Amino acid sequence: MKKLRLRLLTLSLFATVLAANPVFAQSKPVVQPDMAYGAFQRGFYLTALKEAEARLKKQPKDAAAMTLLGELYSQGLGVVPQPEVAAGWYEKAARLGDSHAMTTLGLLMIEGVGVARNPLQGKALLEQAAGKGDVLASYNLALLLLSSGAPIDAAHAAMLIRRAAEADIPDAQHALGVLYMRGRGVEKNTTEAAQWFLRAAENGSTNGEVEYAILAFNGEGMPADPELAAKFFRRAAYKGNAIAQNRLARLYAVGKGVPKNRVEAASWHMAAAAQGLSDAWLDADLREITADERARAERLMTDRLPPQ
Repeated sequence: MKKLRLRLLTLSLFATVLAANPVFAQSKPVVQPDMAYGAFQRGFYLTALKEAEARLKKQPKDAAAMTLLGELYSQGLGVVPQPEVAAGWYEKAARLGDSHAMTTLGLLMIEGVGVARNPLQGKALLEQAAGKGDVLASYNLALLLLSSGAPIDAAHAAMLIRRAAEADIPDAQHALGVLYMRGRGVEKNTTEAAQWFLRAAENGSTNGEVEYAILAFNGEGMPADPELAAKFFRRAAYKGNAIAQNRLARLYAVGKGVPKNRVEAASWHMAAAAQGLSDAWLDADLREITADERARAERLMTDRLPPQ
C-alpha cells in the first residue's frame, strides 16, 4: 500500500477543483450569495473584482470581500497574479477573524508565497483557524503534525483529520484510511480503512478509488470482490492514474473481475507505461499479441488519454 504523502494542497476558497500546485489544500465557497460571489461562480472575474471592491467602499471591514479579492489575485483570475497583493488581502481578512483567510495566510506563510516565510506563525494561524472550526485548517495542521514523527502528534493529527473527513473533504477521507491501514494515530483497522477509502472514492478521490480497489481485490477489511475492484480500478484508470491502469491491465490479462482480453490488457499497460510505470510480467505475458491486436490497443490507449 502506498505510504501517506504528507503535503499541503492548493487552497482555493471558491473553486472546487484541485489546482496543479501541490502545496496547499483546497476549500469550498464561503461567501454568502451576492453579486460578487455570483459573478465569481459564473467565471465573470472582472465583475467579481469590481463588486468586491464596491462592497469594501461601503463596508471597509467586509472580510468576505477581502478574501474574494485575495483569491482573485492569488490565482490570477481576471487580473495578473500578484501573490503579495493576495497575501495582503488575506491578512486583512484574517485580522477581522475570518477563519478561511487565516487558513490561507497560514499556508502562504509556511511556504513563503507572497509573504515572508514564517512556519511558526503559519502554524499558529492554522491552529487559530482550526479552533474556530475550519476543517481545512484542521486537515493541513494534521499534515504538519504527522511530519514530526512523534506518536502524540500522530494521535492529535488523526483527530484533526477525522474532523475534516467527517466534513466530506476527500483528501482527508483518504488520509484517514491510510492512518487506519498503518495504525498510525489510531488502532490499525482495515475495515475502517476500507470504509474511509470508499467515502473518499465516492467524493471523487482517485487515490481513494485505487486504495479501495486494492482492498476489494485482496479481501482486506471486506470480502474479496475482483469485479468491484475492477470497477474502481477502471474509474481511476480513466482519470489517468498509472497504478490503476497497471492493475486493470493485469486483471484483463488473467481474466479476473473482467473478461480476459489481451487488447484491453495491452491498451491499459501501454497507458501506464507511457507514464513511466513499467511491468516486466505484463511485457512477457503480452509479448505474443499480433500486430493487429497491438494496433487496436494503441488506438484504444490514444482515445482514452485524458484531455490535456
